[in-house]
Amino acid sequence: MSVRPAVLPLGAGLAVSPLDADLAIGGLAVGDLPADPRADAGRLHHLAGALRAEGPRVLGFPGNLDFALEDLAPLLNVLVNNVGDPYCPDASNIGAKAYEVAVLEYFAQLAGALPGEVYGYVASSSSEALLHGLATARRRLPRACVYASDEAHYSVRRACELLRMELVTVASLPDGRTDPEDLRLRVLQRRGREGAVVLATCGTTMRGAVDDVVALREAARTAGEVYVHVDAAGGGLVAAHTRPEPAWSFAHGADSLNISGHKVLGMPVPAGVSLVRRDLLPDTAGGEYIGASDRTLACSRSGLASLLLWARLRSLGRTGMAALIARCQEVAAYAVDRLQQAGADPGRVPGSLTVTFTRPPAWVVSKWHLACAGPLAHLVTVGHVTYAAVDELAADLAACAKRAA
Repeated sequence: MSVRPAVLPLGAGLAVSPLDADLAIGGLAVGDLPADPRADAGRLHHLAGALRAEGPRVLGFPGNLDFALEDLAPLLNVLVNNVGDPYCPDASNIGAKAYEVAVLEYFAQLAGALPGEVYGYVASSSSEALLHGLATARRRLPRACVYASDEAHYSVRRACELLRMELVTVASLPDGRTDPEDLRLRVLQRRGREGAVVLATCGTTMRGAVDDVVALREAARTAGEVYVHVDAAGGGLVAAHTRPEPAWSFAHGADSLNISGHKVLGMPVPAGVSLVRRDLLPDTAGGEYIGASDRTLACSRSGLASLLLWARLRSLGRTGMAALIARCQEVAAYAVDRLQQAGADPGRVPGSLTVTFTRPPAWVVSKWHLACAGPLAHLVTVGHVTYAAVDELAADLAACAKRAA
């Protein structure tokens, strides 16, 4: 198979992978007759190589690409379906619930929960886990508004639309955290509502800021009962290993939270972890099959995702995870220095892996797959982001500044 360039232009200002270009002209269509398995396997191997080659230049989007799980390839030849409640057996016996529970216990302890205090499951994504948390909040406080900052992830709005919960936008502080005083004002303006659901973020999408759960709960207390869900997709693992630890977890008053499995840890498939205080969930009567006890959203879930999470966590251990986070934070601090020298006006929340800077020209954004919002761009120093990559980005930014001058 001939080697093709990693990126091909398609249309005005767009870039796609070679295989996406094939798709655009029908090259990947499923026909009436079986395709040649060897040719298709070769195509997929080429895709894997192209994605691997592109990975070192993906600086703007969280998703640790530094992992090696080839030894687990035999799992692709079996169905691993975790059916129903993670903590209960099921008759199919083709799942891996014990591994899922081990993963949940790790994340629960990391998030400050006592043994047995929370219920959880491995979701298809952190956005699904967020939806599970807000669904629990709605069941608890059906007439309450959801209060989330203007820095919250767009999945919050989508979840509120699906659950038909009124979303109230709260202003953020200059560093990206939710403003407790503005939250207090928004709650007071809606005194007729029963309770408040506060959506805190641990690692905001653009700036990596961490909301103070204690301060936000206090700010909303005039509403009556307050339910706090923490979207810790990008920042939970980081916050848990930062000293001093920010107020983000169950230990600080969270009622539920979601954490991403692939953003910092690194996995070949997206996955999320949902954790909810057990006393906030309804009792479900256990029964056979149709009446089975199950408080997840997904019901049938990917056991493969649980096994991959378990394998990654076991390969690191608690000490290895702490070392991974420390190295990522060191690279982030290094990036601030290098981008400052390049005249890019960088900024970083203490402890965060996210470094913001002045939005560069389009060719730099495209080359490094940067995430942008208005005048800002950012990079996220997850595991595959190296010092050398930061140096090369800084050189490009310095060259842009020189041309502009």
